[in-house]
Amino acid sequence: MSRKTEKLIQGEGGMERRILTYRRYIDELLQQEDLDWQQIRREHLVQVGFFQHERLVHLIVVVIFAFMTIMSLFVAFGLMAAGMEGGAGWLVLVVMFLILLIPYVRHYYILENEVQAMYRQYDALTGKCGVDFYRQE
Repeated sequence: MSRKTEKLIQGEGGMERRILTYRRYIDELLQQEDLDWQQIRREHLVQVGFFQHERLVHLIVVVIFAFMTIMSLFVAFGLMAAGMEGGAGWLVLVVMFLILLIPYVRHYYILENEVQAMYRQYDALTGKCGVDFYRQE
């Protein structure tokens, strides 16, 4: 493993770079032969767990921000429909929520797709271990 890959896996460079680098690292390992596949598989499962946790946290954040955005939008339109003041201020809040929500959705999308790719890698590692996919240890 290169020093750069090691640093990224240890957490330097942000979560997106870390998960992408780790997945590429496992892809490179899967191209090799005669490795300790059981150990790699165990370590991979630990990393999958870390990334699943990160994915869950970001799912919760995305859902909360989406809920707050929709509720703010309802309040803004409700105030404007009732002819009351303050609707424009709520629309500004909606825009601010959207500015935060869009990058969160993008980040969650990357986490979700990469974790799904890591599941496929786990299946490949299981095959390298000589374990029947449906009869894992």
